[in-house]
Amino acid sequence: MRIIAGHFKGRRLKTLKGMALRPTSDKLRETLFNVLAPRIEGARVLDGFAGTGAIGLEALSRGAAHVTFVERNLGAATLIEENAAMCTVAGRYTIARGDFVTLVPHLGRDGAFDLVLLDPPYDIANVRDVLDAAGRVLAEGGLVVLERAARHEPEVPPTLQRVRDLRSGDSALSVFTRRNENPRAH
Repeated sequence: MRIIAGHFKGRRLKTLKGMALRPTSDKLRETLFNVLAPRIEGARVLDGFAGTGAIGLEALSRGAAHVTFVERNLGAATLIEENAAMCTVAGRYTIARGDFVTLVPHLGRDGAFDLVLLDPPYDIANVRDVLDAAGRVLAEGGLVVLERAARHEPEVPPTLQRVRDLRSGDSALSVFTRRNENPRAH
């Protein structure tokens, strides 16, 4: 796995062997960041279910101001720290360990994040709760992006509205804004 573009383009990231992580493919990550390109510079990003940290580190490589990584697994959180050190982004990230839905309300108030990028396990039972928590810390005009199995439609909480879907093989990206918000270019 590598950083695709930006200041750290080509840097190889470490992965955890033997762990049940499903890192976002380079192709899907490239699609995601092509869509988000005009929104990355200076953005405050929340990388939920961060795993290796590849999504958040890609955002930092492309000019995000700060990334908050949320990861439950200690080994994965340690890996994010190592990958961030290889990318020399000290002071531009925070790692929060624990359950996403439980932690997010403590990470910021309403409007804390311009982008919330979510890559939960494809079989997660409470994706609606995850989306609801993400929507509650989303800045006005911000986006929530959910990576999911293309065959599973997420239940969308009343706080969010889906504005776009992108499919790549067995995976899909669903893009959301706050409900009743006029979305900018997606």
